[in-house]
Amino acid sequence: MESLTRITKETNITAKLDIYGKGEANIQTNIGFFDHMLHSLCKHARWNLELDCKGDLHIDFHHSVEDCGIVIGQLLKQSLFPIQNIERFGNAAVVMDESCVECDLDISNRPFLVFELNIQGKVGNFDCELIEEFFRALVFNAGISTHIIQKRGKNNHHSIEAAFKAFAVAIRRASFKDESIEIPSTKGVL
Repeated sequence: MESLTRITKETNITAKLDIYGKGEANIQTNIGFFDHMLHSLCKHARWNLELDCKGDLHIDFHHSVEDCGIVIGQLLKQSLFPIQNIERFGNAAVVMDESCVECDLDISNRPFLVFELNIQGKVGNFDCELIEEFFRALVFNAGISTHIIQKRGKNNHHSIEAAFKAFAVAIRRASFKDESIEIPSTKGVL
């Protein structure tokens, strides 16, 4: 289990991550919808995550959401690198009622994000634009090339939750251990 503490003028975050866990999460950000999405991520990635974030919520949720993405990304990178004996590539399409979101990713140490979700406005008091900020922070800090594409959907909550679940299943598949793979690159290093 990897652990990290990150303290800035905007947030104070402590976290522990086991990417080969049972999907158990203890998350406290005081942002209800975001906590719900992180629980869903952990459940479907089978991560054990302890996360406590005290942020400047009196301003808005931006700093807390982005900084949680940074911390989770850094913990994920510590857990995965140097790359060896894992699948490396993963993908999943997840359906939530009328919504379907696909995630394709490569644990490449070359971070990139393609994010195409048609989400606007708010879910409750949560700004939908923060979902892209979270995933950008996570994948850039983890060294993962990730494409999250909405295939269809109208309900913001369903589309966002499908994105978190699709990422979860794709990262679980990509980080699947297989001793016969050794280093999954023709270069011999990632």
